[in-house]
Amino acid sequence: MAEEKEKANDLIEKIKSYISSIRYGSVNIIIQDGRIVQIDKNEKIRF
Repeated sequence: MAEEKEKANDLIEKIKSYISSIRYGSVNIIIQDGRIVQIDKNEKIRF
């Protein structure tokens, strides 16, 4: 139980990091069977 909570906290921190690191773009979270299985970060560069 504690291990799952630690893993969830790590994922939350990674998502926060992705969000704060991009200026324009998106962060997509893919969930399967109630668990995060993939995180995609798409960044756009605008001029």
